[in-house]
Amino acid sequence: MHAEEDDSLPIWPAFGDLMACLFGIFVLFFCWMVLMEVSLTAELRQAEAEKAATEERLDRLERVLAGPLASGLITLTDGRIGIRGSVLFDLSSAELRGEGRRLLRELAGPLHGYLAERREALMVSGFTDDLAVRPNSPFADNWELSAQRSLTVTRELVAAGMPPEWVFAAGFGHHHPAVPNDSDDNRQLNRRVEIAPVPRPMLARLTGGVDDLDDVGEQALGEPLGERADAPNGDANAPNGDANPPSAEEGRDD
Repeated sequence: MHAEEDDSLPIWPAFGDLMACLFGIFVLFFCWMVLMEVSLTAELRQAEAEKAATEERLDRLERVLAGPLASGLITLTDGRIGIRGSVLFDLSSAELRGEGRRLLRELAGPLHGYLAERREALMVSGFTDDLAVRPNSPFADNWELSAQRSLTVTRELVAAGMPPEWVFAAGFGHHHPAVPNDSDDNRQLNRRVEIAPVPRPMLARLTGGVDDLDDVGEQALGEPLGERADAPNGDANAPNGDANPPSAEEGRDD
């Protein structure tokens, strides 16, 4: 009888150890859940702050560009200012039309103030459709044409008072269309120039330079727009698309 009772005694210490282990696991799981909640809350607050900052930035840009937007000559999509190629350039040309020059000079002032407030730079991007350039075109392909057009717009903005350190150009040819190149109307939409504010630290990373553009901005703010026409042309601020990619082509109507 006593032997059977002695054999049953070790069960309770083992049971107690098991419960202690389960309790320890529960505590660890509870701590993990608390840490996860704290982390998710911080991430949610950061995401909400970034969303609010983005909405405020887009709202500010829309207010700054209210006049040109009302005219219908530009569009504003996710912070990118879009201008149709036909507004700026004649067919297969990289020389500004009078209407395009007036529009860019109208944009230069508001954009200058906006960039100065927000420590941002300006990226000017040229795009074409997927149709071939004309045989007598001075441009080898659409990539070269889009790059030259973006440089033309960049130089005009600099001539209108934009600090050259704040603006750079890029050409994308027929790559990255806004809509499929499957109709004349869509190709017309794809022949465009886009102007987009970007953070200046990103420009510093792209160029390998130092993010010291604030001093430039303070100096430029003291100069009326239009007095920087003798500033260097902004042709060294960004890639110019001279490399020949696979065939990229230009449409009939710009």
